[in-house]
Amino acid sequence: SITNTKHLPKFVPLKSLWQTLQPRLIRFLNNMNLEELREYCLFLPYVTEDMPFGEDVLVFRICNRIFVLTNLESVPLRVSLKCDPERAIELREQYPDKIVAGYHLNKKHWNTVLLEGLPLTLIDEMIIDSYMLVVEKIPKKERESLDLDILLGK
Repeated sequence: SITNTKHLPKFVPLKSLWQTLQPRLIRFLNNMNLEELREYCLFLPYVTEDMPFGEDVLVFRICNRIFVLTNLESVPLRVSLKCDPERAIELREQYPDKIVAGYHLNKKHWNTVLLEGLPLTLIDEMIIDSYMLVVEKIPKKERESLDLDILLGK
């Protein structure tokens, strides 16, 4: 039998380890960083990015129309997304500390969103909704030439 245990490594009980790691893991899973945002937006058909408002504001466009803006200096990451006016109000009421009326934008049609801590499914939904709202406003001929009407179910 071992009587001197000073040289043996100390093991953390699994439950204690999980209690320590769980909040960090959940935070990691619920956060989208700037590079993930870029990858996600650029994966959507015909999306481009540029910096028309200076080198600290990144913009994502579909057919030269903005659907996402983010300030590169913003920590934690915030994005502005186009939103249906009724849905915009719902989201602001549901997440008052995370979603507010668009910063320096038309408050009726834009939300500024603090991504930290929001469910990825909600972030995904808001980005896609913003993209689709802009696609709907693209002139029919341009949409048809790019086969974007398929996205609208037309």
